[in-house]
Amino acid sequence: METAQHTTSAAKSAWLDESNWRDAIFNGRWERVGQPTDVFSPATGEAIGRIALVGAAEVSRSAATARDAQRAWHQLDFEQRARILRKAADLAEAHLPELADWIVRESGSVRAKAEFEMGITIRSLREAAAMPSQPQGLVLPGSSDRISLCRRLPLGVIGVIAPFNFPLYLAMRAVAPALAVGNAVVLKPDPRTTISGGVVIAQLLAEAGLPEGVLHVLPGGGDAGAALCSDPNIAMIAFTGSTAAGRKVGELAGRHLKKVSLELGGKNSLIVLDDADMDLAVSNAAWGAYLHQGQICMATGRILVQRGIAEEFTRRLAEKASNLPVGDPSTNQVALGPLINRTQIAHAQDIVDRSVSAGAKLEAGGTHEGLFFKATVLSGVCPGMPAFEEEVFGPVAPITTFETDEEAITLANQTEYGLSAGVISRSVSRAFSLGNRLRTGLLHINDQTVADDVVNPFGGVGASGNGTSIGGPANWEEFTQWQWVTVRGTAQAYPF
Repeated sequence: METAQHTTSAAKSAWLDESNWRDAIFNGRWERVGQPTDVFSPATGEAIGRIALVGAAEVSRSAATARDAQRAWHQLDFEQRARILRKAADLAEAHLPELADWIVRESGSVRAKAEFEMGITIRSLREAAAMPSQPQGLVLPGSSDRISLCRRLPLGVIGVIAPFNFPLYLAMRAVAPALAVGNAVVLKPDPRTTISGGVVIAQLLAEAGLPEGVLHVLPGGGDAGAALCSDPNIAMIAFTGSTAAGRKVGELAGRHLKKVSLELGGKNSLIVLDDADMDLAVSNAAWGAYLHQGQICMATGRILVQRGIAEEFTRRLAEKASNLPVGDPSTNQVALGPLINRTQIAHAQDIVDRSVSAGAKLEAGGTHEGLFFKATVLSGVCPGMPAFEEEVFGPVAPITTFETDEEAITLANQTEYGLSAGVISRSVSRAFSLGNRLRTGLLHINDQTVADDVVNPFGGVGASGNGTSIGGPANWEEFTQWQWVTVRGTAQAYPF
């Protein structure tokens, strides 16, 4: 039965042929090493492909190979590097429907989210392709006999640890710019989404002409991640995932003096002021809370509503939530697909149940069938309740009321996280004045909390990250280091 399932999956794929990568890792070519492991669709339970999981030994081998390959890659003419990334973008565009289908089946995305993910992935490749031809240094103040300048140089080998929720984009947004500026990359995708988060990237770049050894794709567990963080040939770790895992990554990588970029969780507030357009406010809240079943670091985890409009807002949001269909996203007829696994279902259900026990009111949803969790609305959520304090990573919209703008600011900042925030109001000046006092890496006036345009610096503070940003101009800061260079016509004499 397993073979038949895999054959069916491969038959659906005209370009991403499983016979090439089944039971394999990528180190410039597909190699069958490691422990063969099935990848399952969370919506159906079907085994849709099989990859190999590796441990520390394979990480060490790949890191050394990547370090050797990186030198020649950096010396390659800048236009050749750019051409490879442009070709990878062209390939992704040409095979967009097929690759979006993999995202749907492997991560439980609805089709619209998968196609959006494909779109921003292609944009990230095109933006990265522009980097090699951009200015890469500055001329500094010098003297009559000495030129002083500084230039950007690649770090070496970048270890990328990517998550399951936007598996293709959240890997590619690090892989593409890291390669563009001359680094090699060892990518560890989440084992649950290794096909769309790893295999696809390897196939795109290999077919685009990336030299062998510059990119390695190594699915693995915690031991593989720990090996990346400690290997002497890895210069930097770019990690996207939970705050708990990020703390471990930061501690281990820091111990080995590696540069670390941590993009972690969030407890993001959407503040709805009493002058907001009610229909627009409810629409923004639903999108921010329920997009991809709430499994997004930027998801709206707190909806702060001014008391005068709270009752009507809650009624409308509950009505909308009750009418959002939940089911297998491959049918193209649902708004919410499955959560990624039973652990995440149990976590979301636990937060809902404990919050209701603490006094919150269940207005809609709050139950699940298998991995399908209904769109949920909780009202009367107060500080101290699990739904107010904890990141759910599920389709739960907790509503908290406030009286004054000052109270809204206090409530929004009452968290260790600091990733994204939104403010909805007919008065832009009022919303911006309030937003200026929020401790957050991303701020959206008259928009919900989930957004990424690729060209923007993206990052959080506090438990949402270590203050670094990825994307747009921040990619130069992230994936290169400064070198100061001085030039004299002749060497000068010194007193000694």
